[in-house]
Amino acid sequence: MSKDRVAVEQRKTKETEIIASVNLDGKGRSEITTGIGFFNHMLDQIARHGSIDLELSVKGDLHIDQHHTVEDTGIALGKAFARALGDKKGISRFSSALVPLDETLVRAVVDISGRSYLYTDLPFTREMVGDFPAEMVVEFMRAFAFNAGITLHLEILHGDNCHHQIEAVFKALARALKEAVKIESDEIPSTKGVL
Repeated sequence: MSKDRVAVEQRKTKETEIIASVNLDGKGRSEITTGIGFFNHMLDQIARHGSIDLELSVKGDLHIDQHHTVEDTGIALGKAFARALGDKKGISRFSSALVPLDETLVRAVVDISGRSYLYTDLPFTREMVGDFPAEMVVEFMRAFAFNAGITLHLEILHGDNCHHQIEAVFKALARALKEAVKIESDEIPSTKGVL
């Protein structure tokens, strides 16, 4: 590989302060602190199952609620991901993953296209998992997809346990990203010649 696919993104607002570091050719190592235990666990799935080294230091206004912290983490991580990809030369670009977790089955489909889009069909069975609102999953995925410049489709095909549903969504995203960022040629994978 000709260059390291590593990037750091810093984001500071009145609501959050974030440093996100990614290595797309990593070993799945992670150091994640968001102040939200369940969210840390889900982000760790992206690192571990995507073979992406990920460091996230997040300080947010959790005294208000979790929205700003989760959304801004998606923004920072998406921007770091896009920067690490560079010109996208040689990447596989398209990928899909089916991931089961006990009774749950989730499908994730990715196109690293430079065009941001998110489709979700995520009928979560509960509003909360511990102190984590299930609706924050879509907020994170939207922020990540739009700032990474990817098209992302996520669907829960079946499942009853909300913890399993959310975890399988993050694992499926990780597996799809892992395959989509693989280098398989020295060409830009587009008839346009640019992504």
